[in-house]
Amino acid sequence: MVAEPNATTLTEDRPDGTRWYVIHTYSGYENKVKQYLEQRIHSMDVADRVFRVVVPTEDEVEVKNGVRRTVQRKMFPGYVLVEMCIDPQTWDVVRRTQGVTSFVGTSSNDALPLDEKEVRAILRLMEEEKPQIRITYSKGDRVKIVDGPFAEFLGSVEEVNGEKTKLRVLVSMFGRETPVELDFLQVEKL
Repeated sequence: MVAEPNATTLTEDRPDGTRWYVIHTYSGYENKVKQYLEQRIHSMDVADRVFRVVVPTEDEVEVKNGVRRTVQRKMFPGYVLVEMCIDPQTWDVVRRTQGVTSFVGTSSNDALPLDEKEVRAILRLMEEEKPQIRITYSKGDRVKIVDGPFAEFLGSVEEVNGEKTKLRVLVSMFGRETPVELDFLQVEKL
C-alpha cells in the first residue's frame, strides 16, 4: 500500500525529476481512482517511480437535524494528486487507470507539475486536527428552534457567527421581533 503524505517528507528522498501532478477524475470517484491506481502501480511494477496517490480531504463539522458530526470533505472534488517521476511508462499507467480522465496541463499529452509550496500547503491543511465548521445558515434563512426555552418558535436568521457556531435569530414575541442568540444545534432550517 502507498504511504499517506506528510508535509515534512515530500520529495527529499525521491529521485531527481519527482514532482506532484494533478489528475482529473470522474467526480465522486476520487477514492476509487486512488485504489485502482495504487493497484496498477504495484501490478505494473512502477512503485520506484510513482510514490504516492492522495485524495486531499479535510475534516468538517456539519450540523444536520440538530446533530453535530464530523465528516470528511474532499478539498478538490474531481481531482487526485500523484507524486511521481513522469516518463512514458508511468504516464501510461496513470492515464489508463479506470476513472482517470486526464492529467491537468496545457494539453492532453502535457502534465504540469504543482509548485512545491502549493503541495506543502495542501498537505498541511490535511494534517490539521481542528475540523472546519460547515456553515449552512445565512442571513434571512427561516429556522425553527428545536431546543432551549424558545423551542418550537419560528424565526429568521439575522446574523451568523461561524467561529462561535452561534446565530442571532429574530423571533416574534408579544407582537414584536426579538433577537435571540442560539447555537447551531438549537435550530433547524425550514
